[in-house]
Amino acid sequence: MLSIRKSGLQTAVQDLGRTGFQRYGVIASGVMDPFAHRIANLLAGNAETSPTLEIALSGPIIEFDADHFIAICGGDLSPSLNGEPLAMWRGHFVPKGSVLSFGEPKRGARSYLAVAGSFDVPAVMDSHSTYLRAGIGGFQGRALKNGDSLKTLPISPQRLDALKNQNAQTPDWLIPPARYHEQPIVRMMPGRQYALFNEASRLRIFEETFTVSANSDRMGYRLEGPELALEKQEELISEAVAFGSVQVPADGNPIVLLADRQTTGGYPKIGQVASVDLPLISQLKPGESLKFRHISADDAQQLYIEQEQQIRQLKIAIQMKREEWT
Repeated sequence: MLSIRKSGLQTAVQDLGRTGFQRYGVIASGVMDPFAHRIANLLAGNAETSPTLEIALSGPIIEFDADHFIAICGGDLSPSLNGEPLAMWRGHFVPKGSVLSFGEPKRGARSYLAVAGSFDVPAVMDSHSTYLRAGIGGFQGRALKNGDSLKTLPISPQRLDALKNQNAQTPDWLIPPARYHEQPIVRMMPGRQYALFNEASRLRIFEETFTVSANSDRMGYRLEGPELALEKQEELISEAVAFGSVQVPADGNPIVLLADRQTTGGYPKIGQVASVDLPLISQLKPGESLKFRHISADDAQQLYIEQEQQIRQLKIAIQMKREEWT
């Protein structure tokens, strides 16, 4: 059991998303940074698809009502356990009565807390993700509040002891952290309507710097920068959008669609962010900037394959280490 002393800005249960229901108008939702979420789960001994707590900017204060084993990955929001700094991208045994808190966001905007055994929340349409606007999934369909008690699934004493031994015997063992930047270079493929934009806009999208607007959320990041425009006005039919689709509404300021994106959109899409670079955008804070760089679909696919191979290798390495400790 986890007791929420202070909820933070926005702390909610998320997993890899609610897939298979977009044709009914139900959004996918899920984590903003899938890579950090997956690695946190692996370090905690969970399946990659298990729910984690997505913690945005100003983190919560959490008291553990029993012995636990946890891992925190993603943006560095200065986590501490019982007042002592807590290393990220590795597992930690947490004794009963311990208090986890967060401080100043150093780099990145979102952390992911995985607990061994995972969180005991009901699945809604095959997912534990919280869709805040609809009030479904996660913990009662909402972000956590002060005073909430979040149940965890039980794990055997033998497994907890093994994880505890891991913590004691290899205090410096960790996963290399993701390299988040305050002004990342984000690789993007030309979108379906890229050719409809005027020449100046097609150049600007890959040459100019764009800043994340304060009017941004999990649905999409609104970017401020040079205005983009079509060669001529076109009547477009709404069509499916994806995580990382870059739409350009009439005001000329692009919007990068994110985890809580709508299922379809009618704005012209100038680009599609490569999947491997979605965390770079998702970890940006309002006021931070980015630049887009052109990438082909083939190269983006190759990068995705290489990332999946890296995660598979990390999974094997973690399992091998765990077998050494048991």
